[in-house]
Order: sequence, then structure tokens, then C-alpha cells
Amino acid sequence: MKVELTIIISTIGVCASIYFGLSGFRRNQKSDDQKQASETTGIQIDLKNINNGVNEIKAEMRSIRDENKESRERLILVEASAKQAHKRIDDIVQTKGGE
Repeated sequence: MKVELTIIISTIGVCASIYFGLSGFRRNQKSDDQKQASETTGIQIDLKNINNGVNEIKAEMRSIRDENKESRERLILVEASAKQAHKRIDDIVQTKGGE
């Protein structure tokens, strides 16, 4: 009878240990899952912010490219105008006395 009681107490002790061990594991697993979800959310937010920054930079670069194109076109017109002005000045110089 003593042996049977010892076996019953041992079995109850083992079952209780398994139960508390699994309870602690589940609690830790939930905590780990929450931490991982929080970290993942933070990373996703950071990636969205980086994406927005890249899109802003792209838009700025397009704007700068357009301004640069306009400046080149204006420069070409100014150079053509200056070339015509030099030609007229040369013509005037030649008609005034050939200096």
C-alpha cells in the first residue's frame, strides 16, 4: 500500500510538473509572439518611411532634371543669339572702317 501511495504521489508530481512546464512554455511563447509582432510592425513602418523618402527623392530628381533641360534649352537659344549678335557687330565694324 505504501508503494502504491508513493507511485500515485509520484505520478501526480510528474503530471503537475508537466502541466506547469507547458503553461510556462505557452506563456513565454505568447510573449515571444507579441515581441516578434511588435518588431515586425516596426520594421514595416520603417520600410514604408524609407519608401516614402525614396519616392520624394525621385520626384525631386525629376524636377531637377526638368529644370536642367529647360536651362540647357535656354542656353542654346542665348548662344545662338550671341552668335548672331557677333555676326552683326562684325558686319557693322567692317562697314565702318574695317577695324
